[in-house]
Amino acid sequence: MVQRRVRSLIGPLAGFACLLVLLGILAATTGLDVAGWATGGACGAGLSALTARSLAHHRRDGLGPADRVTLARAILACGVAALTADSFGGRTPVAIFVTLSTIALILDGVDGRIARRTGTASAFGARFDMEVDSFLVLVLSVYVAPTMGWWVIAFGAARYVFVAAGWAVPWLRGSLPPRYWAKVVAAIVGITLTVAAARILPDAVTTVVLLIALGLLAESFGRHTWGLWRLAGSPRGTRATVTSALAVLLVWAALLVPDHTGDLSPATFLRIPLEGLVFVVLVWVLPPRPARILALITGLLAGVLMILRLLDRGFYFALDRPFHPVYDAAYADSALALLGDSIGRAGALAVFIGAGVLCVALLALLPLSAVRVSRLVARHRQPTIRIVAVLAVISIVPTLTGAWPIQQLASTSAARLATQVRDDLRDQQEFVRALEHDPFRDTPGNDLLTGLRGKDVLLVFVESYGRTALDSPVVGAALEAGDRRLQQAGFSSRSGFLTSPTFGGISWLAHSTLQSGLWVDNQQRYDYLVTLDRLTLTGAFGRAGWRTVADVPSNDRDWPVAKTYYHYDAVYDRRNVGYVGPAFSYASMPDQYTLAALQRLELEKPNRAPVMAEVDLVSSHTPWAPLPRLVDWSRVGDGSVFDPMPAEGDSPEDVWRQPDRVKAAYAQSIAYSLDTVSSFVQQRHDRDLVLVVLGDHQPASIVSGNGSSHDVPVSIIAADPAVTDRVADWGWTDGLRPDAGAPVWPMDTFRDRFLTAYG
Repeated sequence: MVQRRVRSLIGPLAGFACLLVLLGILAATTGLDVAGWATGGACGAGLSALTARSLAHHRRDGLGPADRVTLARAILACGVAALTADSFGGRTPVAIFVTLSTIALILDGVDGRIARRTGTASAFGARFDMEVDSFLVLVLSVYVAPTMGWWVIAFGAARYVFVAAGWAVPWLRGSLPPRYWAKVVAAIVGITLTVAAARILPDAVTTVVLLIALGLLAESFGRHTWGLWRLAGSPRGTRATVTSALAVLLVWAALLVPDHTGDLSPATFLRIPLEGLVFVVLVWVLPPRPARILALITGLLAGVLMILRLLDRGFYFALDRPFHPVYDAAYADSALALLGDSIGRAGALAVFIGAGVLCVALLALLPLSAVRVSRLVARHRQPTIRIVAVLAVISIVPTLTGAWPIQQLASTSAARLATQVRDDLRDQQEFVRALEHDPFRDTPGNDLLTGLRGKDVLLVFVESYGRTALDSPVVGAALEAGDRRLQQAGFSSRSGFLTSPTFGGISWLAHSTLQSGLWVDNQQRYDYLVTLDRLTLTGAFGRAGWRTVADVPSNDRDWPVAKTYYHYDAVYDRRNVGYVGPAFSYASMPDQYTLAALQRLELEKPNRAPVMAEVDLVSSHTPWAPLPRLVDWSRVGDGSVFDPMPAEGDSPEDVWRQPDRVKAAYAQSIAYSLDTVSSFVQQRHDRDLVLVVLGDHQPASIVSGNGSSHDVPVSIIAADPAVTDRVADWGWTDGLRPDAGAPVWPMDTFRDRFLTAYG
């Protein structure tokens, strides 16, 4: 007996020793303070004591091979706990924190496999694994809570609240066969909290992802509790009461989820949904069968409305416009690709799958919950009508006094949604009518762009370059420096504003609007437009004898529309410009390399036709970190000169911790892109070079704020005075920075104005 107890202590003590080594390494590399040491040591001591006690309880001599892996995970979790304690007193090294958490999560899929392969699976091992999972989730939730809200503690508290409830309710202490889905949910929760800790997503997106994970966790615990009820054969009354309460709460929450105009906070759900009271009254007066049908329909509509409201909030945050169910589903592939560039393909798929699971769960559970409520009303008719009367008085009085605005009602949102769907269905007809008019459709090439003959023309889109950028002193300094460079090179410029059809993203809508002379503000219009033969600016240059080129560094696959609609003679992307340097988050290459490659591949060719190129500069694409630096143009080469720069710059997770840092990083990225353009013109020494430089859209609302305009700056740059004289009557401001009162034109008017001015 004594020998067994001694042997059972070896593993826990060895684990504690390893933890001390880990804490020492963390102290040497991150400067772990007293709080970190104390927390890590206390967690390690508790881990060792509880592990030894559990080994003795299960009459185990020591740890098996799988248990040792679990012990390693526990040690890492204690290290994460130490870093979490440190984070409350100062700055935590996020990269190390996320690395330790990620390794612990990965090993969670290893210990079970080892146990099965070695035949050493045991009740002790299963319990040990579960407790380590719970502890790691608790630690991660404590770390994330200060930045995302203390409601995140619910992740870590769930397991321990459940255990505490078991002390008061004996049947909760029962055991069920292991469920693989519970293991999947635990992994999703751990991954979600780790992503939240890394701060690689905007806070609004992180909140949505956390809510999805919390819903999955609640479903898992709910199913486990249900199984224990069934196993214990608990009285039907108890089970029915809890189930009915959950059904009421779910319907209540679905009716109160606010759209973009409301605050998504716990206080939001303390209001009383008037539609819920109306629903209860209708169920109360209807016969049983019609009442059940009404409940099913109401629950389904509530689920749809809840999903659409959440999507509406996301779209307003990112794009400053509501979600359009008729055509916005087409952005799913683009959103997946963009998210994949930020957090990896696997992480993006996990987010999308989680969102899909949540949608399916809502569409299934809400109708069932509504039916449950209808049955509850039928069984308790008199108490129900009294409760409804009291709640109606409590709800209607504040509504009439304006305390709870009428626009927050679910029925108001539903009516607005119906109107929006009707308008979206009519939108295509209006667009088709707009397509009928094209004053330049039949203009021969000899009569097009005569004022630009013999000149290379670059149409340069600067990603996210919006009017908001002009408020930054950093951008202002870049524009002033750009004016000086241009003057030294013998160039001048004129600038104004265009109103973009999009906001915060979906750049191709702005590109097609400018090129086609049509207002393309949604994917439905874009998809239809690119099937036609509408004359674009590119097409006009091609018809007039220019070689037309697209330089799209963000593309990593074929772009059929480039040939079938825009009719480019050549398309350059990240695959064919010879770049071997590093990526900078979304940007596959720095803007400087993009322009240098265009110069090498097109502009320096001898005996060539003039070139018209659309160039996309994407270094100013979110997340705006890390950023490259300008180097001497002679050193650009194959891009390897940029190799050390990503590690030298700020990381996205550091930048996105605070909105002020995000705004500063955005301004720096715009300044870099503008510096690159003016430096390119200066070193090019080509007096036959003309540039049209503009933004595609404003940055997301985290930078530009709510309710900002869709205006973007636009400049025409040329050395030949005849080029800028052609637009003298436009009223634009001299220089790269347009005055606040400079003309603001819809972006779809630019094509016709440009072709007329240079016709």
